[in-house]
Amino acid sequence: MHCPYCRHTDTRVIDSRVADDGGAIRRRRTCSSCSKRFSTVEQMQLVVVKRSGATEPFTREKAVAGVRKACKGRPVSEDDLAKLGQEVENSLRCEGWAEVPAHEVGLAILKPLRELDEVAYLRFASVYRAFESADDFEAEIAMLRLSKPAAESVGAAEQAEREPAPAG
Repeated sequence: MHCPYCRHTDTRVIDSRVADDGGAIRRRRTCSSCSKRFSTVEQMQLVVVKRSGATEPFTREKAVAGVRKACKGRPVSEDDLAKLGQEVENSLRCEGWAEVPAHEVGLAILKPLRELDEVAYLRFASVYRAFESADDFEAEIAMLRLSKPAAESVGAAEQAEREPAPAG
């Protein structure tokens, strides 16, 4: 590790701490030449393994780029997309992957996208899962409808608890 002040190569670690919920290590260092102190952060590099076997570093922007296309014309903001990208990266890191198969990145995108916008979810899923007919869309819509009533009934029950009972 080079000292950022004098560029000397002999630095010593004086303290190490886990950061970002275990996703990184923060090290406090001192330079043996100029005696100045500085910090470094070591973070696990997430690597995506493509179908061809080639690998490349995971980039949030690349994951969000495909989602952005699916969200075109939908009420989804850039902040929403940034949050989705962060959520996808966090979920992949929490799974403990060092090398993530490309299809796992797509699967990690589907859940938060479904919660963000159902139409964008259908658009993305149709490309990701290679829908071949209207039947594929109908099956996916049926799955959305099956999971939605449970979520809506929970939301309705919570809303009813917050509202005062009608006087009568």
